[in-house]
Amino acid sequence: MMEAIGYFFMSWVDVQMLLLTAMGTFAGIYIGAIPGLSVTMAVSILISFTFKWDVNHALALISGIYLGGVYGGSRSAILLNIPGAPSAIATGLDGYPLAKRGEAGQAIGLTTVVSVYGGFIGILALAVAAPLVSDLALMFGPRDYMLLAVWGLLLVGSLSGESLAKGIFSGALGALIACVGLDPMTGENRLTFGNMQLSAGIAYVAAMIGFFGVSEVIAQVHELKLTAIKQNVSKIIPSWGLLKKYLPLATRTSTIGVVVGALPGAGGDIAALMAYDHAKRTVKNPSRPFGEGAYEGLVAPESANNAAVGGAYVPMLTLGIPGDAVTAVIIGALYIHGLKPGPMLMIETPHLFWFIVGSLTLANIFLLVFGLTGIKIFAKIVETPKPVLLPLILVLSAVGAYAINNNPVDVYWMLGFGVLGYFLKMYGFQVGPVILGMILGPIMDRSYRQAMASSGEDLGVFVTEFFTTPLSAILLACVVLTVVSQADWWKKLRGRK
Repeated sequence: MMEAIGYFFMSWVDVQMLLLTAMGTFAGIYIGAIPGLSVTMAVSILISFTFKWDVNHALALISGIYLGGVYGGSRSAILLNIPGAPSAIATGLDGYPLAKRGEAGQAIGLTTVVSVYGGFIGILALAVAAPLVSDLALMFGPRDYMLLAVWGLLLVGSLSGESLAKGIFSGALGALIACVGLDPMTGENRLTFGNMQLSAGIAYVAAMIGFFGVSEVIAQVHELKLTAIKQNVSKIIPSWGLLKKYLPLATRTSTIGVVVGALPGAGGDIAALMAYDHAKRTVKNPSRPFGEGAYEGLVAPESANNAAVGGAYVPMLTLGIPGDAVTAVIIGALYIHGLKPGPMLMIETPHLFWFIVGSLTLANIFLLVFGLTGIKIFAKIVETPKPVLLPLILVLSAVGAYAINNNPVDVYWMLGFGVLGYFLKMYGFQVGPVILGMILGPIMDRSYRQAMASSGEDLGVFVTEFFTTPLSAILLACVVLTVVSQADWWKKLRGRK
């Protein structure tokens, strides 16, 4: 026990590792805030510099980048309505309206504190319940992942305003766009129309920047003469009363983040969406209506996506299975350093497990420090005159899209999706479900075909297994309840009651 405690605090007492964790967290926050420069990209680039480092130094840096990058995406989502990462899409739904009300400082301060709280819940789950959560993740088969993806697509009703039909259409459009390119199972071209440029598919980050960034720039052109709103940044740190009010919600959504984060391939994107939907369903008297600046709409996704970090480490360390794209990159780094993530890692190198837990805890503390600084400078972005701000956003969006693959074609896609997003908004369609459809569509496609293959291509067996497998039956019930609860007749019936 004493040895475990010693390894836990190793990165705290070693000055070099302390600085590396701090640098990683700081870099992660500001890289994550730039649309197009994802935390996965940051980890991938920086890992290449750590191949000759001691493994502990490399892991200290990576822990900071990972936690900081997941949080950083919320800043651009709140200030510019351009999520720095897909996990911040739900954050922008209420964060950007708050910035338009002049409350960007309070919004960023609240997201920082609840992100740190969610991060601690995730780290605690990693330290205490790693074997239990990893056993739950092992229970999920292809059929269950398909149901999880379908459930996620149906949850777009929470992001689609008043019309469920428009939300489902937007989600389906995203899933259709995600089908473009090589079939992952057969290698055949799909929806490429003979164009070799389309064989590589369409980068969802480029689409995200277009749908959120460029479409917002076009929409704001109509309001060039409006005076920029002065942001109130005199009170950034949220009061204890406010935190106490939202603590139960943050605890529930952090738990959602841990469980979803532990599912291989799910990650903070789905966790944030499910947490936002949970908040919308369970909070009876929000501070404002959801979508118009409700603080609950910030607390739920931000606590969940940071809690998902600890959850994503669970299958990586205990099973050797990545919880998301970032942990997939980290697994590669561990192999390069001569380690083998999986069941034997906990037995052969238990000190490494406790060192990672300690590094993540330290990075989470630095996240609180760095997250609550620089807000006044960031808030000035919203106060910049629109004739200056809008071209700057367009340039940053183009740089972010180009940086994905160093390919100018991604910039063209970004502009095209920006125009499409503008017209979708004009006719009352939300663009958030489109991006979520692009993320969940491939999961649903691949899992369905794997499940059919495991059923021997027998449709009767495939359908029967939904009811004979307990986990599949539970997820199917969740899907059915989601559809029923969003139906107009059900809402009218509840209204009468």
